[in-house]
This record gives sequence, C-alpha cells and structure tokens, in this order.
Amino acid sequence: MLWLMSGSRAIPGKVRSGFPSGIAARQKASAIPGKVRSGFPSGIAATLLAALLAFAAPAHAGEVPAVRIGINRMNLAWLPRSEQEKVLKDIAMSGATDIRLSLSRPVDKSIEALAIAHRLGLRILLEIQLGNKSYYPQSAGPRTGHGRIWDVYRLSDLDLARYRRELHDALRRIDALGIRLEAIEPGNEINYAGYNGDLAVFRKPGTRTPRSLGELQDRAGFERGLDNYVQAVAITRSEVRRTTHSRDAAVISAGLSDMSAAEADRRGMERLDPHQLVSLLRERGIDDLVDAYGIHIYPGRKAAPAIAARVRSLLEFCQPAATGRSCWVTEWGIANTARSCPVDDRSRGKAIGATRAAFGEFTEAGRLTAAYYYDWDSEPSYSLWRCGNLSPDAATALSPLEPAGARAR
Repeated sequence: MLWLMSGSRAIPGKVRSGFPSGIAARQKASAIPGKVRSGFPSGIAATLLAALLAFAAPAHAGEVPAVRIGINRMNLAWLPRSEQEKVLKDIAMSGATDIRLSLSRPVDKSIEALAIAHRLGLRILLEIQLGNKSYYPQSAGPRTGHGRIWDVYRLSDLDLARYRRELHDALRRIDALGIRLEAIEPGNEINYAGYNGDLAVFRKPGTRTPRSLGELQDRAGFERGLDNYVQAVAITRSEVRRTTHSRDAAVISAGLSDMSAAEADRRGMERLDPHQLVSLLRERGIDDLVDAYGIHIYPGRKAAPAIAARVRSLLEFCQPAATGRSCWVTEWGIANTARSCPVDDRSRGKAIGATRAAFGEFTEAGRLTAAYYYDWDSEPSYSLWRCGNLSPDAATALSPLEPAGARAR
C-alpha cells in the first residue's frame, strides 16, 4: 500500500505536498476546457483581476497579532477554482485569520489559490514545496520509497540556480497580483525520509533506524543536502526581500517532524530528532537567515500532563526573539477517527485544549509566536471541518491564544 503522508503522520490515502507526479499529471489533464494553465490570464481579464486584488482591503490588513493562530490547507493547486473558492470561503467565514498554503505544482493553480485567499483577507504563510521536480536537474532521480511512500528527490541534488529562477518567477507573479505574504517557509520536514530523499527508506520496515547523524546510511549526502538547504533559505530570503508587497515577510525554516524513533522503526524510515537538526542548521548559519524555526507537533490524545511534557520537550530549543530565534508551529493536530455525523469531538477537544494550554507557556515567554492547526478538511482523521461545519471543540483550535499568565489572572 502506498502511504501518502502529511506532516508527521502517515495514513493510507493521506494527501500532502510531494504527491506522485502521475497523480499530479491526472489533475493537470482534467483542467477545465479553455482554462489558462500557465502564466496570467490575458487582456481584460488580467486587468480586472489585478485591479480587484490591488484595491481589495484584506479584513486583517495592518493587524499584526502577538501570536498567529492559523489553519493548514495544503495542495489547493490540485482542485478546480470553484472548489478552491468554496474551501477558502468556508475558512474565512469560520473566523480564521491566518492560513498556511503551499506553492506546489501546478504553480499556476497554487497562485490562483493565493489570490483567492488574499482577496478573502486571510493572512498567508507560504510553504515552498522543495519536492518540485523543476528545482532539480533532469539527470537527478528521486530516492525510492519502495512502494510504501512516494519517491522523493534528494536535497543534495537541489539545483540552486534552478530554484532561484523558479522562485523568482513565482514571487514576481504573486507580487504583480498585489498578494502579500506574511511569511514564507522553504521546505517541509527535512529531518524525515518522507520529505528528504537524502534519508533512507528501508526495503522492509520494523528494524532499528538511526538515532544520530553518524548512523545515517548516507551521512555525507545528508550533510550536502543540509548545505544546499541553507543556501536555498538564503535565496528565499533574498528573493522575497525584492518584492513590493512581501518584502518584510518573515522567513521560517522548514517545519520539522516530531516523529519518534520508535515510530520511525515501525515505518522503516530514517529521521533525526528536531533538536539535532536545529543544531546542524545553526552550525551552518541558519540563524542569520531565518526569523523563526518551524516545528510540527502531533501529541496524540493523551492526558493533559503528558501533552504538556511532550510540547515542552519539542519546543525546548525555541528562544525569545530578543536572544535568539522563536518558533512557529507550522503544523499541529489531534486525530479524531470517527466518521459519523454529527461528529463527537469532545475527546479531541480536551486534547486540543491541553495542547493550546502548553503553547500558552511558550507564547507568554516569547518563545512561540505562531501555531497552525493541521488541517482544515483534506485529511479525514485530523481535519477540523466535519459534516459541513466546525464543532465547538474544533472551533477552539482556531480561537485566539491567551498566554498562560492571562488565563491564571
């Protein structure tokens, strides 16, 4: 079975950036007749679209919250425009203010979704999918996933000149539409084999996987990939600073997987602990290039003390902005495997509350400045939008986050 993975959790059928090219091709082949697939619409349509976006006043423009609370909705590029509109309107009408979207293939459709989100007043964190084959030389082949997950390119093969050219073009087009990016996040879970081809997927799962850099099958390749990644971050920062509307966007390092060693053993996939990865990036000068570190947290439906301990452990390397780099949790989520309607979210609601309470300790100290729930509607177990609405417990995940001290008072 092919395991399609998102964030830190692999679930059969789960959808995320890095989708197999064959499926992306089928999406592309199903384009609406007459719909422009590349570049911008021409003539009057382009003029009207640019004018609409330039003069639309985002509902949250100018507001900079102390802590951003947002929602993930990845891979909208794979949906027709009408479905993009519906999903994003539902998100905006829910009261959500911030959203994490992806720049994935087809890029034209990704930009189309960004334009809709901007028009609806949603503040955008843009994840740059580094699995985009346009960033790699034709001679580079992806590492195999042995049929359990998709094949994925190696960061050590990333062509930095191609990356700069493609990113420059995409940001230019986004900027021409008057779209503002609040933040940009190059890459996703680069400490995990699901998104970094320099990490191995074993032919058979169940054996012990590496616990440290020195135990990796291809340590040299992985370190070359990290060198390339840091250069890609530098390119990203340079290119976004050249835009008009997004020149002050925050640059966030790739959200890191929180997968445990035991789970990596079960899946037969290499990963490194996020603390180790941050240390390796710091050695390469990442602190001079990013405004915050990205991290993903999936604590499970545990008791509140266990959730708090897990969050504290994962966010240990986050620092106040005055003394280092704070963290953005670009994915966090709690599963509810029930499929019935109306959904019973009470058990998940308790874990959501406990996770947010743990976040509050770090927001109060200035060590956590953003948290984006994964996800809105695309993953059956983690999604908030169920049965055509948000349950009260699900809505809690998107409500403003109070620091721990404020709750105590």
